[in-house]
Amino acid sequence: MQVKTRRWTIEQPHASVDQLKREIGIREAAAMLREGKLVAFPTETVYGLGADARSDEAVMKIFQAKGRPSDNPLIVHIGERDQLDGLVSALPDAGRVLIERFWPGPLTLILPHRGTVAPSVTAGLHTVGVRMPSHPVALALLQETGVPVAAPSANRSGRPSPTEAEHVWEDLAGKIDGLLDGGPAGVGVESTVVDVTEKVPILLRPGGIPLEALKDAVGEVRVDPGLQAEVQRPRSPGMKYRHYAPNGEMWLVTGTEADMMRTIQRLADDAAAQGRRVGILTTDERLMRYEADWVVSCGKRSEPDSVARGLYAALRRFDELGADYILAESFPDDGIWFTVMNRLRKAAEGRIIHAEEDSRGDC
Repeated sequence: MQVKTRRWTIEQPHASVDQLKREIGIREAAAMLREGKLVAFPTETVYGLGADARSDEAVMKIFQAKGRPSDNPLIVHIGERDQLDGLVSALPDAGRVLIERFWPGPLTLILPHRGTVAPSVTAGLHTVGVRMPSHPVALALLQETGVPVAAPSANRSGRPSPTEAEHVWEDLAGKIDGLLDGGPAGVGVESTVVDVTEKVPILLRPGGIPLEALKDAVGEVRVDPGLQAEVQRPRSPGMKYRHYAPNGEMWLVTGTEADMMRTIQRLADDAAAQGRRVGILTTDERLMRYEADWVVSCGKRSEPDSVARGLYAALRRFDELGADYILAESFPDDGIWFTVMNRLRKAAEGRIIHAEEDSRGDC
């Protein structure tokens, strides 16, 4: 069923939270959330699609609008630290340390819940993911709403996450009640998700906070095996199902710089000869070193944060252009690059070519 989607533009999205709470768009969006409606809003990571986390009826609208599997848990967003007490039954020491270091910010903690959120939020798990975003518009909206808000990324399930309001509009206009336009997201990839219910914290999803920063804060951090293999019952968003993928068939190419670039160009030429519409995903430094129907940059290789910020917009660009075969460069596997590579592997749905082993060049 189509609904009329209200859209508000916040002219000064980085004003103070108190100033933003006086914005008519913030007040009207907060009222919608309290009424059980769906509102998309910017965070520092990507745009989120919010609903009252206490209401199963409201939360189920998220799954319907996104086409999201109901066994995929949602992250609850709060605007005040004291809201956490009403959501979780315990806060381990590692959780306290991480909150002091990284909240508000792009960090989600997995904690035991009190049963105060809707069952559809937790997908039947005894834990819940909670975070406090740092984006002023998100904080103003959450504080004005006054209730915990469940909010996955505001896109159709499986699509690249939205880093601009226009991405949300393309995917969900007519399916949600409101959209707060606060400009482009600053981080560009989702929050880091850490389970602190065990003795040693477990990284469930890499994100805006690098693994190295987590270890610096709390010492040992384990990486969940689910990051390398699909899990049957996801403990965190992003651990199961198709994610972040463009419409075209995408391949991630690894290897030394020279081998990787040579393999990408050869495969692009072969695919073009077969009549395919070919796109290559690279960085600013190499834009002019490839030939294909479309060569798209996701940022500067010399500035890893810019690649994280521009990745999803670049993947969406291939959809706009109509590319049906996409070859993507790979990156190192540390720092924010670890997050970027996680998203690229998901986008490629496991299709990886190792340049040093690829001698035939078949697609």
